[in-house]
Amino acid sequence: MSARTHNAEKTTQEMTTMDATDEKAAQLETILEKVRALGPTLRKRAPEAERDGRHSDETIADIAATGAFDIGSPAEFGGYELTVRQQLDVVTEVGKWDGSAAWTVWVGASTNWMPAGMGARVVEEVYGPEWVGPRVAASSHFPASKGRAKRVDGGWIITGGPWTFGSDSLWAPYTNLGCIADEGNGPYLLAVQVPLDELEFLDDWKVAGMRATGSVSSKLKGEELFVPDYRVVDFKEIAAQSLDNGLAGSVWKAPTLGWAFSLMAGMSVGIAEGALERFLERSAGRPIRGTTYKNQLEAPLTHLMLTEVHSKIQSARLMARANAAETDRLGALAAAGTPADPEYMQLFSSRVLAETAYAAKWCAEAIELLQRNSGSTAIMDFEPIQRSWRDARIITLHGALNLEALSENFGRLIAGIAPHAFAGITTLDRFAPAPAAAPVQKAS
Repeated sequence: MSARTHNAEKTTQEMTTMDATDEKAAQLETILEKVRALGPTLRKRAPEAERDGRHSDETIADIAATGAFDIGSPAEFGGYELTVRQQLDVVTEVGKWDGSAAWTVWVGASTNWMPAGMGARVVEEVYGPEWVGPRVAASSHFPASKGRAKRVDGGWIITGGPWTFGSDSLWAPYTNLGCIADEGNGPYLLAVQVPLDELEFLDDWKVAGMRATGSVSSKLKGEELFVPDYRVVDFKEIAAQSLDNGLAGSVWKAPTLGWAFSLMAGMSVGIAEGALERFLERSAGRPIRGTTYKNQLEAPLTHLMLTEVHSKIQSARLMARANAAETDRLGALAAAGTPADPEYMQLFSSRVLAETAYAAKWCAEAIELLQRNSGSTAIMDFEPIQRSWRDARIITLHGALNLEALSENFGRLIAGIAPHAFAGITTLDRFAPAPAAAPVQKAS
């Protein structure tokens, strides 16, 4: 091949890549514009959705019309398949208007790796048909499951339940349930894809915040359910991305913890940004009791508070963006056949978990400052700040965001010590390098 031909091919490839990048950027901006237009409606509907304990079907359809539920869906099936960094912007924007809506979009985007990790047939089943709403839901995988699975001819018999915290399961075509199997060599976790019409949902989502997510428990409609083989996969295979799913994009090789948790941090950032905007809106011309200030926005104590709020939100935002961008980079490396070494993958996974926990903490603290400086009317149900305050705190209480445990594990790795080995979605030992082989003993 001549140098001229090689350079021409290289130029064509670069132009194709640039065109694809420009297309994704245009798609992102269109989605963001639609979310911004829908935002005031989401905020207006939020109190009723909280009372109902779920979004209305109208709200789910309206969010779907923005494209937000398709940001992480495969391009091969008409999805936008945005980069994780771009998905972060969408989750953040939704969060400005309604935390529960952001949670619903976050789950729908950040758990696409689960059906993708189950193989091509499940991918076809989840993304092939027309659907209005999130495509993905999951429930009760870690740290333990009430579900049980027994192998039979052609598949598995599923029993047990109920499965708790089923975010998006009210609206997704399938919910991925965790089930324990034991075939004589010890228990192991299976991911089981169960159709919506085989589940019954419990009215048990009675919580302090994120009330409209409808993250109810579910149970089987019957005492047991037969699930065909292809819908039941050892969770270790999903985590290892070892099954062929027929998808070409590098996002399907991205580290799953980086994808899920950098977007989770973006949810916290969006809620805090929305609370700050609302504070500035409602504080103009409002006096501060106990002082001579007639306009809260002119008071130095407000200025000091706003700088602290900004710094907390900005710190969280920068960490989330950095982790999302690094997730994309690692996915591109893996897709090119040059994955990062296991030591780095373990360190990055531990880092993104700890930083997401800190992002949630700082954003919740920022909102608490705004709440405390908003007067007694800020506790009323109609006031978005109090809802942001509750929603942000709920994120800090997520089972995967135990700040102290995540901090210890990351600190151990920094210090050159192995993290704790435990069962859970945040387990780090699956990224650990293989132990060195024992030296061969020479015969004396």
